[in-house]
Amino acid sequence: MSRTVGALTLGLALARVVSAATPYNLDPAHTAVQFAVRHLMVSTVRGEFGKVQGQVMVEPSDWTKSTVSATIDAASVNTRVEKRDEHLRSPDFLDVAKYPTITFKSTKIAKVADNKYRVTGDLTLHGVTKSVDLDVEGPTPPGKDPWGNMRSGATVTTTINRKDFGIVWNKALDGGGVTVGDEINVTIDVEALAAAE
Repeated sequence: MSRTVGALTLGLALARVVSAATPYNLDPAHTAVQFAVRHLMVSTVRGEFGKVQGQVMVEPSDWTKSTVSATIDAASVNTRVEKRDEHLRSPDFLDVAKYPTITFKSTKIAKVADNKYRVTGDLTLHGVTKSVDLDVEGPTPPGKDPWGNMRSGATVTTTINRKDFGIVWNKALDGGGVTVGDEINVTIDVEALAAAE
């Protein structure tokens, strides 16, 4: 009986090792956090956040058991117009002096189709935390880069309403409508590499 118990214990221990989650760190140089918002009801302004870090704890046997976390430097917002970026960093919008980071932590991952997942998690923006859904295309099968690192990638999209996070500044237009749209379309191109053991 003791041999049976011992063998079972060893088997369970080995199973845990084999199925252990693998940490993949976001590669900031190859991960882009981009956004788009309507301007003056006639065009779309696009921008990005230049500084992001995060980690995906990958369960190779079942991606739905993986976890995702990320942190964005709010002050790294860039729309290619410095005056506009200064306004976005101000208390009218991101208020980066008071809320320097934007964070996301997953709470659930569901497979919706082949190579497509929906990641639900808590997004904290402008001091407000709301549950949001991210649509994920990928991840790609891990591959080895020329330097021997294992890498994987994915494309993430979502739409949020900035007013849900207390970002309400706007100006009415004489002909009707407003200066800045409420809906923010977000696209994140992710590249991550397996953490060194």
